[in-house]
Amino acid sequence: MWRRSLQLQVVTSTLVISVIVVVVLGTFLFGQINKSVVDSSQQSSVSDAFADRLQIADALAPDTDEQTKTADTAKSGSANPLDEVMDIVTGSGEDGSKKRYDVLILNPATPGQSRASGSVVRSSVPPNLRANLQRYMRNHEYGKPVGIHQQIKFPGESQPRLTFVVGGVVHVPTSGQNYEVYHFFPFTEEEELLTNVRLAIVVVGLGLVLLLAAIAYLVARQVVSPVRLARQAAERLAAGKLDERLKVRGEDDLARLANSFNEMAANLALKIHQLEELSQVQRQFVSDVSHELRTPLTTVRMAADLLYDAREDFDPMASRSAELMQAQLERFEAMLADLLEISRYDAGAATLDLDPVDVRDVVLRAIGDSEALAERHSTRFELRLPNEPCMAEIDNRRVERILRNLLFNAIEHGEGRDVVVTVGADRDAVAIAVRDHGIGLKNGEDTLVFDRFWRADPSRARTIGGTGLGLAISREDASLHGGWLQAWGQPGEGSQFRLTLPRTAGADLKGSPLSLVPPEIEMRRTWRGAMTPVLLPASAVDGTGHDDD
Repeated sequence: MWRRSLQLQVVTSTLVISVIVVVVLGTFLFGQINKSVVDSSQQSSVSDAFADRLQIADALAPDTDEQTKTADTAKSGSANPLDEVMDIVTGSGEDGSKKRYDVLILNPATPGQSRASGSVVRSSVPPNLRANLQRYMRNHEYGKPVGIHQQIKFPGESQPRLTFVVGGVVHVPTSGQNYEVYHFFPFTEEEELLTNVRLAIVVVGLGLVLLLAAIAYLVARQVVSPVRLARQAAERLAAGKLDERLKVRGEDDLARLANSFNEMAANLALKIHQLEELSQVQRQFVSDVSHELRTPLTTVRMAADLLYDAREDFDPMASRSAELMQAQLERFEAMLADLLEISRYDAGAATLDLDPVDVRDVVLRAIGDSEALAERHSTRFELRLPNEPCMAEIDNRRVERILRNLLFNAIEHGEGRDVVVTVGADRDAVAIAVRDHGIGLKNGEDTLVFDRFWRADPSRARTIGGTGLGLAISREDASLHGGWLQAWGQPGEGSQFRLTLPRTAGADLKGSPLSLVPPEIEMRRTWRGAMTPVLLPASAVDGTGHDDD
């Protein structure tokens, strides 16, 4: 589905890119908002804590006049200055407004000099924060505040909450005492705000992605639909419906594409019609000429037979002429028969006369017809037939003609060496391989060998009087059976032709029982491939610089 649908590819690609862009922008935007909100709250909290520490320092270290007043007040039983300043900084006084944060003042050295507001206790202070603050105290660095974000669970609350804790030291020079002042700023509002912002970014991003996907779908549909129509029209045109055309709408690029397609289809239909007419004329010409030549050829044949039978009464030159005329007439008759057969294939008039036949019997009959020619060329046949019958539904006459053509070709090009004929079968197919050990085939000639009137070496004369149409007719006969006729060859190694036919007429071939490459060639290739890794290091060690091949 993915590879076949351009629209799906466009929409999916747009969706993926949109998701990536939205995620990146959303992450960046949320990070900026988070940083702005947190930084603003932290700065405000640090400023408030600093102002409170100044008030606490002023309250705990008054001027000289104020000290006299404070002493008189203390004698009269007034409130402690620490309590007064605690009410001021927390907004707990009569004229003060309640602050949103809590304060903890610790003076471990003096009992009774610690204060806390709200539900804050000493254990609420983060240990690492207090350790840093005490280190500053030991180093007499009283002006450095320390801040930290942490989830803190306060007494009386079931869930911890995010809190920004700011710690600082208030040093009283007159008494030499140090007060640890901790401010607890709740970040619940900021956390809720950031949660809402995150949710808004996710919802907006999801909506934007879906919107972009919908837009991409509509745009891709507008572009892909005409392309899909063009593909369907091209498929129907390839199937032979030459009157197929596209509808032209508008004047855009797609409309120009439709115009170009229609012009191409019209030109293609015209050319095919012209070629069909030319092919029909050629087939009709070949058929007519072949039939018209039958009558004069029969007359010439009768006269040639009379001369051939009486050749012993002629002088040697006339007798030889009669023999040559007889041989060439036989070749001419064979060529005329092949031309008629080719014209029937071209016209689609060739049919099969199918019968269940043992392929081994067909091979034996074809070899029997070829034995006389093989003896004249000092060639012997080596048969490799299975013991079990090889039954198949074939046209006996056509398959026997294929085998005769293959055997004659092997005899002509085998240079007097043995010709090996092998028969193999499996559940679905039967195969016959004809192997010669002659000059072989060059690279690319394994397909050209089935062309009409093709010759590997035009300067080489035909030694058995062939017409040049035998292998072409054999391939047509094999195709008519739904089979394969294939060739293999190498210069100096000979050649092998393999005929593969289905056991049941009309069945599709999935493979062949016999290998196209001869077994001894395959074994030699395997042996060389297995030995090469062993031979190469030996050549490198002895330093000869060349291998044995």
